[in-house]
Amino acid sequence: MKHYRISRLSLGWQIFIGLIAGIICGVIFYKNQSAIVVMQSLGTIFLRLIQMIVMPIVISCLTVGIANIGDFHKLGRIGGKTIIYFEVLTTIAIIVGLIVANLAHPGSFIDIKSLHATDISKYMATAKAAKGHTGFWDQILAIIPTNIFKSISDGDMMPVIFFSVFFGLGLAAIGEQGKIVVQFLNSVSEVMFKVTNWVMKYAPIGVFGLIGMTIAEMGLKALLPLGYFVLLAYLTMIFFCVVVLGIVAKMFHLHYWKTMRAIWEEIVLAFSTASSEVTLPRLIEKSQKMGVEKGIASFVIPTGYTFNLDGSAIYQSLAAIFLAQAYGIHLTWEHQFTLLIVLMITSKGMAGVPGASFVVLLASVSTIGVPVAGLTFIAGIDRFVDMGRTVVNVVGNSIATLVIGESEHELDREQYIEYLDSFDKKKAS
Repeated sequence: MKHYRISRLSLGWQIFIGLIAGIICGVIFYKNQSAIVVMQSLGTIFLRLIQMIVMPIVISCLTVGIANIGDFHKLGRIGGKTIIYFEVLTTIAIIVGLIVANLAHPGSFIDIKSLHATDISKYMATAKAAKGHTGFWDQILAIIPTNIFKSISDGDMMPVIFFSVFFGLGLAAIGEQGKIVVQFLNSVSEVMFKVTNWVMKYAPIGVFGLIGMTIAEMGLKALLPLGYFVLLAYLTMIFFCVVVLGIVAKMFHLHYWKTMRAIWEEIVLAFSTASSEVTLPRLIEKSQKMGVEKGIASFVIPTGYTFNLDGSAIYQSLAAIFLAQAYGIHLTWEHQFTLLIVLMITSKGMAGVPGASFVVLLASVSTIGVPVAGLTFIAGIDRFVDMGRTVVNVVGNSIATLVIGESEHELDREQYIEYLDSFDKKKAS
C-alpha cells in the first residue's frame, strides 16, 4: 500500500493566506478601533522583529564579504558599477512613468474638487526637516557616520554600509590578526540567518495584521475615486518589471522568470507589508545561494534599498504628472525635463526617511507649479500603491545583485542554475 505524505504549506502560501485573511478581516472590522489596534500590534511586532535582525546581518555579512574581497581597487570598481547601474535604471523608471502619464492622461478623468482630502501633516513635517539637506555635499556628509552606534540605532543604512566597508578593508589589511574577527563575524551572520528563519515563521501573522489594519482604517472605497490612477500605476510597474528588467536580465544571460519564482516568497511578503526592509535578510541569503559572491550580495542589496528604488521612481513621476493634469496645469517638455532632474536628485537625498516616496513628491511637485495641497487628495491611496512599488524595488534589487555579480564574474553559473532548478524539483515532488 502506497503512503502519501501531506506536505506542509510553503511560506509563500502561508503569507498569501495571511494576506487574504487580513483583507477579509479588514473589511469586516472597517473603522473598528479595537480590531485596528490588535491588527496594528500584530503587524508592528513583525516589523520590529525584522528591524532587530537587519543591522547585525548587514554589518556581519558586508564586513566579511569586503574582508574576503580585500582589494581596494576591485571594491572601487564594484561600487562604481553599482552606482552607475542604479542611476541608469532609476532614470529609466522615472522616464517610463512620465511617458505613461503623458499617454494615458490619468489626471484628465478626475474632478479634483470631488476628492476627499487626507491629512499629510506628518509628511509635511518630515519634508520640512529634510529641506536643505538634499544637495550633493549634504548627501556625501550624510553617508559618513560621526557615531556608528547612533547610525545603527537609527537604522540609517548608508553610514552603516560606509563603516562596514572600511572595517572590512581594515581586517583584510592586517592579515592573520584579522582572521579571528572575520571568523567571529562569519559566525554572527550564520546565527542571524538562523534567527531570520525563525522570525519568518511569524510572517503570515504579521502580514495579516498589516494588511488588515490598512483595509480597516481606509476601506476598499478609498480606491474607487482614484481607481484609474492606481490601476495605471500597477500596470506601469508590471511593464517595468517584465519588460525593462526582463531585457536587463536577458542582456546578462539571466533566467528572469525562474529567478522570479525563486524570490516569490519575498515578492508576496514585500507586497503585503509594503516594506522592502522585511525582505533584505532573505534576499542577501538567497543571492548567495544563487551563486553571487558574499561581498557583492552584502553590498549591492542594502545599497540598492537606498539608491535603487525603481518602483518609487515610477510612482513619483506618475503622481506628479497626474496632479498637474488634475489641476489643469499644462507642462511643456522643458518642465518635465526639470521634473526628471529634480526627481533624480530628491529621490536619493530623501532615501531612508519615513514615507520617502511621498516626501519626495512634496519636495518635487512645487517645481512644476502643482499646489502642495494636491497631495492631500492622493495620500489616502498611497499605502495601496506603496505595496506595488515595494515589489518593484525588491525585484529591481534582486536583478541588480545578479547583474553586478555576473559583470564581475562572481556569479557561479552552475550554482545559479542548480538553485533555480531546485524549485522545479520541489514543485514536481
